[in-house]
Amino acid sequence: MRYLLDTNILSEPSAARPNPFVLERIKAEGTSLAISSVTWQEVLYGMFLLPADKRRRQIEDYLFRRIRPVLPIIDFGKRATQWQAEQRARLRPAGRSPSYPDSQIAAIAAVSDLVLVTRNVTDFADFQGLQIENWFEEYTSDPGSYMIHDQGPELGSA
Repeated sequence: MRYLLDTNILSEPSAARPNPFVLERIKAEGTSLAISSVTWQEVLYGMFLLPADKRRRQIEDYLFRRIRPVLPIIDFGKRATQWQAEQRARLRPAGRSPSYPDSQIAAIAAVSDLVLVTRNVTDFADFQGLQIENWFEEYTSDPGSYMIHDQGPELGSA
């Protein structure tokens, strides 16, 4: 495993208009991908909020037939708990307090030595020792420039 997918990356293939560059990366990385137990809870929660209609059945099929059988789910364990507590304690005096779920996801990635893949890079920028990539960015031949591509709605969005 090399990458831990944040919720917005995991849900992208089920979006009404998925970003083709994100889809390409997911396909290319295949067996090097994992998700956190926090992300799994977030996508399930989003699914359970939906009415029992065709869209919910499509998402349920995506999660239980395409995702769950192939992507490892990494739990929030003792090492991640300590890492999260240390980071939150370091950030609090500076008046910065990332969301609790984001700090859990960051902790799982950091202690598992995985690159966190997210579109919400700024939500994770204050964490030390965390590797982050944004697959919504298509890098051009100039490593100093990139283009941001439009994102479709996330899982559970109306």
